[in-house]
Amino acid sequence: MIARAAAPAAGTILNALSNGYGSAFAIDAYTEATVELDGTGTVSGEIEGAPDADTRLIERCVELTVERFGDGQGGHVSTESEIPMASGLKSSSAAANATVLATLDALGVRVDREDACRLGVDAARDVGVTVTGAFDDASASMLGGVTVTDNTSDTLLRRDEPEWDVLVYTPDERAFSADADVSRCERIEPMADLVYELAMEGEYEPAMAVNGFSFCAALEYPTEPLIEALPTAIASLSGTGPSYTAIGDRNTLKSLKNVWERRDGNVWLTTTQRAGAVVR
Repeated sequence: MIARAAAPAAGTILNALSNGYGSAFAIDAYTEATVELDGTGTVSGEIEGAPDADTRLIERCVELTVERFGDGQGGHVSTESEIPMASGLKSSSAAANATVLATLDALGVRVDREDACRLGVDAARDVGVTVTGAFDDASASMLGGVTVTDNTSDTLLRRDEPEWDVLVYTPDERAFSADADVSRCERIEPMADLVYELAMEGEYEPAMAVNGFSFCAALEYPTEPLIEALPTAIASLSGTGPSYTAIGDRNTLKSLKNVWERRDGNVWLTTTQRAGAVVR
């Protein structure tokens, strides 16, 4: 009863911390989970390259999936990832999605992918790695493309499959979503409402721009990377930071890459991912 699955990272269009609505887009970088089930009834986990990392999320994903569809199995889950942890690129959502899909495959069970995504969201809430449940991030990672969601009810409101080139800048520092200053984010709710309206109309580029400046202000991140992208590309803060993502013409993004590379951290050029999570 061994299975593997992979799920992509994602960038932010609308951070859900202000008004409960969120929007994200999948990008071409992955976390892979390997799940081996047994009859022990207990679950252990490990994250490759991070022996001291918190494994409660991936363990809880296995537990919840077995509780719902299994027969008391335990086992072991391990993940390896191209996505930097605590960077705002939805590494937790990708790990949860990959783990749930691998566990379902190990059990020989097929489940609607939206429902499978909600299992990972429930696990994230259970272990406290997210404030909102992050259904926006999780749905983009599980389904691919762009999703717009109501995170208060875990409802998918809109999905599209744009083909975007994407530039990602990840500073060296890390920021955990659960540590974000929610009260400051709630104060910019009128701006988040505007971003939500734009996203529901499919106006994702202006939505990203407004989200970026608003949440950089609320979470006290520099806006220089956003300004450097304008006017030929659009950039935003991804999640609660510290990463930034930009979309635009590939040649424009290559020029922006040269600018962003003057800072400490890692800059990489990729694309949107439209297929979502997959069983290997």
